[in-house]
Amino acid sequence: MSSSLDVRTFTVGPVSENTYVVRASGSEHALLVDPGAEPERLIDALDALGVRIDAILITHTHFDHVGAVAALAAHTGAPVYCPTLERDVLADLDAYMGGTGFGPFESYEADVLVAGGERLELAGLEIDVLFTPGHSPGHVTYALGAHDALFSGDVLFAGSVGRVDLLGGDWPTLAASIAMLLDSYPDETRVYAGHMSLTTLGRERETNPFLVELRAPAAG
Repeated sequence: MSSSLDVRTFTVGPVSENTYVVRASGSEHALLVDPGAEPERLIDALDALGVRIDAILITHTHFDHVGAVAALAAHTGAPVYCPTLERDVLADLDAYMGGTGFGPFESYEADVLVAGGERLELAGLEIDVLFTPGHSPGHVTYALGAHDALFSGDVLFAGSVGRVDLLGGDWPTLAASIAMLLDSYPDETRVYAGHMSLTTLGRERETNPFLVELRAPAAG
């Protein structure tokens, strides 16, 4: 690793979503990942850290991951990176999320669209955008390979996986996304997930009950 990574976790909102502030250790420039709720609390935290947010990265547009995007974009002036396939959701959150019982939400027109395959250089960090659908149609994961870190949204959790019973969810697709992560990154890679605690790919490979089929040896 060229430098250590400083990751601050803020668990916010009614479904305990993890929002992350990410920077190279000691840097004044940072990234904000999935600001889902409690914008005043997140703004206070950014001010206390004394960091400048260079970009807001969204893994997917379920309300618990984007509820504070508009407020944080206005406060920081940072561009918002959003999955291409979910741009319309972010642009009209209440139309898409009105049936959840939560809200109202402030919508936002994404500044930059990502679909997977991009290499971003932001806040002094190199980030690969990976297309990881299955929980939602356009879901992406942000990989900081030099720091053995994945910001995986709702793809993979400690001991669990993203639900697939929401619109656009599909288990075979999600399983393929998880298999790609397991095949592409070393076991020590830390998984900063959208919910629950920090884990690693190796730990989930060995112990996650939802990944049994991915651990089974190929026939023949």
